[in-house]
Amino acid sequence: MGSAASAAAPPPPPTAQPHMAAPPYGAGLAGILPPKPDGEEEGKKKEVEKVDYLNLPCPVPFEEIQREALMSLKPELFEGLRFDFTKGLNQKFSLSHSVFMGSLEVPSQSTETIKVPTSHYEFGANFIDPKLVILKWNCLQLILVGRVMTDGRLNARVKCDLTDDLTLKINAQLTHEPHYSQGMFNFDYKGTDYRAQFQIGNNAFYGANYIQSVTPNLSMGTEIFWLGHQRKSGIGFASRYNSDKMVGTLQVASTGIVALSYVQKVSEKVSLASDFMYNHMSRDVTSSFGYDYMLRQCRLRGKIDSNGVVAAYLEERLNMGVNFLLSAEIDHSKKNYKFGFGMTVGE
Repeated sequence: MGSAASAAAPPPPPTAQPHMAAPPYGAGLAGILPPKPDGEEEGKKKEVEKVDYLNLPCPVPFEEIQREALMSLKPELFEGLRFDFTKGLNQKFSLSHSVFMGSLEVPSQSTETIKVPTSHYEFGANFIDPKLVILKWNCLQLILVGRVMTDGRLNARVKCDLTDDLTLKINAQLTHEPHYSQGMFNFDYKGTDYRAQFQIGNNAFYGANYIQSVTPNLSMGTEIFWLGHQRKSGIGFASRYNSDKMVGTLQVASTGIVALSYVQKVSEKVSLASDFMYNHMSRDVTSSFGYDYMLRQCRLRGKIDSNGVVAAYLEERLNMGVNFLLSAEIDHSKKNYKFGFGMTVGE
């Protein structure tokens, strides 16, 4: 009965649909293209974030414009055995001891590398006072670092923050060999969106540099120097662009040097770096690629350059204040192989 009644009853009429005009782009695309959200206006432009050019960030110092690239491409490679020990006597004063045993490369006219065994001991003293008062004159921070070696060399470094914006730096290297001692005075001034530096050194050396933030990510600067004893002068220009993921720099000097560097931050622990350098005087072109990998207990850095030199540097943290070092550099073309290991104790 039910099946017969179903077959006898006529089907219901189709529901009437409202008439819709075909869209201008064709009826076939009506079901493909998604509908526009409610309230969206055609031709609406994205709001551009306004830049306050009177409140730009302070750039990095001119001499540190390539610091991210140098961390990966210029690790502290060494050959032989190295041991560093630092002992803090109090919160302001500490002593350091360093022992090195390895080889020293001697320049020669041949393509082969000549190495001479060498070793030395280095004694150092460090003094750091965050707020020192000298004859009623307040010094915000004072840092004194001294190193003396068994071969007679003496290195000294002084950093004194005269004010919040003005810093005095003194670097000196004294040796018993004539004409090899060096000294340099630096006056660094830090502005709201610029930095300036003036340098005075031995051999009648005078230099100055200035770097200015142009945008929140771009800074540009220039430097000049005069070496009186050699009657040489030069001028250079530099620019740096940095963001959360990359850092790019460009440097051009009247001495014929053109240098570029680029650092890509892959993550918080991994970064890749590359650089390119061209010397117009010697027609020499070099480039290199490096990496910097931060692990939980170690840091690995390495590079390879256009000359076929491969290098790696490992810092392994064994315990609090104890680090193990491994260094390697291989140059197959010159048959020059350097391997070193060491340990640092103390912070």
